[in-house]
Amino acid sequence: MGQKRAFTLIEVLISIALLGFIIAVLYKSLDMVRYSNQHLLSYLQESSTQIRAINTLYLDILKSDGNLTIQTEDEFSRLCVNSTQNSLYNLAFAKVCWVVAKEGNRLLRVEGNGYTLPSSFDEPIEVDSILVNMTKFEVLRSLESVLIVLDTQKSEPVSFLVQGIKQPPKLIQNGKKRIDTKKMTKDANDGLF
Repeated sequence: MGQKRAFTLIEVLISIALLGFIIAVLYKSLDMVRYSNQHLLSYLQESSTQIRAINTLYLDILKSDGNLTIQTEDEFSRLCVNSTQNSLYNLAFAKVCWVVAKEGNRLLRVEGNGYTLPSSFDEPIEVDSILVNMTKFEVLRSLESVLIVLDTQKSEPVSFLVQGIKQPPKLIQNGKKRIDTKKMTKDANDGLF
């Protein structure tokens, strides 16, 4: 009869040791994949937030009457769009200001009607925190274009240009300049802007 060959104890122990080493390497690679996925998800969420912020800011300017107020303090600008049809809160015409708060360098979007900054507690406004850890928010304006530069600590700087934004016509009444709101409302109802 033929002699049956079985595994020796040493062969079994070597097999178990090799299997343990392979499992440890697989666990480490799975851990690296999990970390990579978390990092990618975080980057995608930040990128998505930044894209939404850029789109909102772009539409605020594009759908405005052109009456923009820009103030620059250090590396941050303050942009107030005095009348825009881009309202996140279903206002026909909204005043929107983009400011950087000192606490956490958060870019804030303030929307309402006829308010002044800093606002009082009784003014009906909505404040949205848009981006955090801002290092630069700069707004520059020429005759018919507005340049925006955004930079945060966690992302690359972004700049974009909105063209075709003309200053609104100003009327002289009692020696003071004022905006023709009746004409602006009529033009908006006619779909001119």
